[in-house]
Amino acid sequence: MEIFDVFINTIKSIIMDSGFLNIHWDQALMLVISFLLMYLAIVKKYEPLLLLPIAFGMMLTNIPGAQMFHPDFFTGADAVANGVDYGQVLHEGGLLDILYLGVKLQIFPPLIFLGIGCMTDFGPLIANPKSLLLGAAAQAGIFLTFLGACMLSFTGIEQVSFTFKEAASIGIIGGADGPTAIFLTSALAPDRMGSIAVAAYSYMALVPIIQPPIMKALTTRKERSVVMGQLRTVSKREKIIFPIAVTVIVAFIIPDATPLVGMLMLGNLFRESGVVDRLVKTAQNELMNIITIMLGTVVGATATAENFLTVKTLLIVALGLIAFCMGTASGVLLGKLMYKLTGGKVNPLIGSAGVSAVPMAARVSQMVGSKENPSNFLLMHAMGPNVAGVIGSAVAAGVLLNIFGA
Repeated sequence: MEIFDVFINTIKSIIMDSGFLNIHWDQALMLVISFLLMYLAIVKKYEPLLLLPIAFGMMLTNIPGAQMFHPDFFTGADAVANGVDYGQVLHEGGLLDILYLGVKLQIFPPLIFLGIGCMTDFGPLIANPKSLLLGAAAQAGIFLTFLGACMLSFTGIEQVSFTFKEAASIGIIGGADGPTAIFLTSALAPDRMGSIAVAAYSYMALVPIIQPPIMKALTTRKERSVVMGQLRTVSKREKIIFPIAVTVIVAFIIPDATPLVGMLMLGNLFRESGVVDRLVKTAQNELMNIITIMLGTVVGATATAENFLTVKTLLIVALGLIAFCMGTASGVLLGKLMYKLTGGKVNPLIGSAGVSAVPMAARVSQMVGSKENPSNFLLMHAMGPNVAGVIGSAVAAGVLLNIFGA
């Protein structure tokens, strides 16, 4: 009889502790959102390499009783006042708490940049240094949206007010660079990590949908039909000197941008030196894939119901879209100016590639241009502003981190 009672009590305990009896409506809604993101990643193929692990991490963190991630360890009152208790995280934390240290300590995003550097050819940028200006212009969306988010605080409504640090993290979405957004947000507004990461990667995936209407609205058919001359050949010496020079210049001017720019250029130096093929293959394949899995999953885990299901999340998504659109428009408008100044030798469409969604934004420039003129080949010209945008967004993050990181 005692054995039977123990069995019954055990079954009751399992049932009472199960997620089915302890789930709240907001957690259930978050699970539905995670399923929707999985659908977009698997069926629609929207940035699946990161959106899929983000969606799965979101699901894991909202399962009642799973205890895989504890936001209070990182963003709770004690953590804000006294700093993160890393001993507590290691001894009491779940799997995702421990993996999140790679984000909190800003390890994962720079390693992603290392892999990106190994896969990036800066030749088009070196061949046409003026394209650096287009990459810089496209970062205007970051700072304009930052100002817009700050202005919401003047409404006096707490639900739509953002701190300077939150506004900076929202603005960086306009750079269309997921790792950079995560890098800055982990330092300035970790409690907004989930919504900002989802917005950043969603807009990166939607580049072919968002950009073309803006590009066509700001340019004439004549401007879109411009055929640009062939780029000059870049020597190996130039390609080797470039990452070293960029690292030194950026690090001296904006030290806070060094982790991202430094690792990006280290990867590129590996690639261009031609003497460390094994390191190049590891960085752009095995290491990149491992970090992507861990980064995506733990970023998704920060999207808990209490942090994600708020009016501010909707505002972040809206402001992120505005930032991305303004960045695209800024690049195109500077491209139009270059078109005028060069007597029609620059196709303004390449300015839209100044956002750092590599190489998707450059492909969109090629796609829109080829529709107006089938003989037009803008891809390599657009890659210059595109890779410049990667550097530009990292520098913008360094500037914001320098101002608000203390």
